[in-house]
Amino acid sequence: MRKFRSTPSTGKRIALLGTVAAYFGLLYLVGWHYKMYDYMKTYNVFNNLNRVEINELPLTQNERIQPLRNIFSMANESVGETKDVSLPHLVRVDGENKWTMAIQPSEKYTLQQISENTEEVFAVSSTSPFPRFSSENRIAVTFSIGESLKFSRNTYNAVVQRFNFFQLFSLEPSDTFYMKNDSGSWVEVVSLIKWKGILFPYPTFGGVMVIDNGEHDFNDYMERVLIGKGTYISPEEMHKYPYLTKQNTLSEKVSRLQAESLKFLGGFTDPLPWKMQTAVKIPDLPDDQNQQPFVTDFDFKDTDSDAFNGLYHWFGLEPVGDERTSLTYSVFIPADGTDKLYYYDHAAKKQGYAGVSAMPLKMIESRKEFDWSVNKPVEFRPYIKDIAGRRRMFFLGTVSAIKDDSKKFDGSATPDLALIDSEYRDVIWIDVKHPSQWDKTVYDQLNEAWRASEGIGYYFVEETKDIDVVQQAIDSILTMPRVNENADEIEQLQRKIDSLKSQN
Repeated sequence: MRKFRSTPSTGKRIALLGTVAAYFGLLYLVGWHYKMYDYMKTYNVFNNLNRVEINELPLTQNERIQPLRNIFSMANESVGETKDVSLPHLVRVDGENKWTMAIQPSEKYTLQQISENTEEVFAVSSTSPFPRFSSENRIAVTFSIGESLKFSRNTYNAVVQRFNFFQLFSLEPSDTFYMKNDSGSWVEVVSLIKWKGILFPYPTFGGVMVIDNGEHDFNDYMERVLIGKGTYISPEEMHKYPYLTKQNTLSEKVSRLQAESLKFLGGFTDPLPWKMQTAVKIPDLPDDQNQQPFVTDFDFKDTDSDAFNGLYHWFGLEPVGDERTSLTYSVFIPADGTDKLYYYDHAAKKQGYAGVSAMPLKMIESRKEFDWSVNKPVEFRPYIKDIAGRRRMFFLGTVSAIKDDSKKFDGSATPDLALIDSEYRDVIWIDVKHPSQWDKTVYDQLNEAWRASEGIGYYFVEETKDIDVVQQAIDSILTMPRVNENADEIEQLQRKIDSLKSQN
């Protein structure tokens, strides 16, 4: 500015202004338009990531039947006009995986948001094909702080006010979960994002803020207004609380960036446009309203790793090109915020598996009689099982209906489900009511193809018992009633006796 004022020539002043404008324009072009900040932020995440490569895929367990948006739609069908339902989250409650969500005052009615509390919580089983939103799954519990409430009773406001001076510059509230604590009481758990770095800050898991249930009195009101409400638990202290371990408390914003950072496995310059040998992306399907990650229950016991069995954020990464739909990496990020990322390299093993992006067309091709303009194949989550002597990977997809004038899926109590073999590309339609028979259904459809290609043996062979037809016939004959051969003579003698009696 001083140099600009001291310059006597108008031409030089214009040139100086042009130089400054070009400088800031270059900053905008490189930093914003070409996403250099995002590039460096993701690279910082990659450098600070505790990556563990596994050589065996974990098994899936406790498969969830309904997609998230179906659960959300059915929950909204079960509440009144002045109530809203918070976004469902898959959490562990009493040793079972459940969708939990708050029944809270509607955002359409400001008076209720100011004066009322969150009075109930839905907790429905994720493994049931028939999710019920009736009284036993509708828990009466009062939260004076909620996601849709106003002013100091709003979850975001209460958590931010609770931060100390330094946390205000490094922590950020994110997703809100509802679960039971170690004493069996329902609590509101807010996932926190911690920003690290100076030049190119990047997000990491920053612990949780736990808000207890109950109505607030005057003392609670004063505390809430002045310093917020909640108990902060740092990532280093979470192992002291069993209900927060092997749980789902990680923000999806953090896990998505961690999974995306694997594009730097080939080096800093690999994601640049002129290279991209190992660059990958998270595929987002245009017709799917719930994008990756998919919270899934995994069993790692046979993977020769230190990973726990429980809930993980799963990603299926694919090459960056739109026309490339192969599965490059399977990524497993502990949902409780544990500082590790497990990944399985499909590309290096030359497995040639199809990725999530290829799945919708597979389902559409297999059922051409469906009206796919109103039915959408959605949420292709992993299904990994040991079938016919091998560990095999499938994608479990659901058909959800959506109205032309609506942006929400219409949930179905008995949705159409299909398993797609990521290696053989075959689609197996399965019975949602009998999950225990899914593996046999897959084997019945694909066993001949597997036998021809892999030389497998015979599985799922039912024991049979030979029936002795001759012995059965003999037994039937022996049980026939016997006939008295002197029956006619006896009958004639009886008539004569009756006649003599009548004459006397």
